[in-house]
Amino acid sequence: MIVFVLSLVFAVIWAAITGSASVQNLLFGFALSTLALWIVRGEISATGYGRRLGRILSLLLLFFKELALSAWKVAVLVLSPRMQIHPGIFAFPLTVDRDFEITLLANLITLTPGTLSVDVSPDRRTLFVHALDCSNVEATKREIAEGFERKIMEAFR
Repeated sequence: MIVFVLSLVFAVIWAAITGSASVQNLLFGFALSTLALWIVRGEISATGYGRRLGRILSLLLLFFKELALSAWKVAVLVLSPRMQIHPGIFAFPLTVDRDFEITLLANLITLTPGTLSVDVSPDRRTLFVHALDCSNVEATKREIAEGFERKIMEAFR
């Protein structure tokens, strides 16, 4: 039942994102979300949907907050007359260890303006991240660890 409800919610989100609320588009969104939920069923057990839904929504809200803040920071950097940026790549030590969690973290970092996941070390303990501004790498690492990584671990463990 919860899978059906989640598929409906995701179908509505799909319609909002694509800008079309036609029956065909809603059905496509429903089918797509059902397929996506089926693919990740091993990572999120069917009994875990209800318990984890609040934590997943919390992760989603954090992402939208970070998206807005990062977009604002990048806009300010780009529009400033002297553009004081210090781009670089840093190594982020991973606490998450499952492929699903590492992939989700890497994608959240990449989708946030000003940062890009570059690679994962072969031992899957380090994520290499390119940042538009590496003037305070330790603060950036702390923000990722206490933000996205902590929320991922809360939602999927």
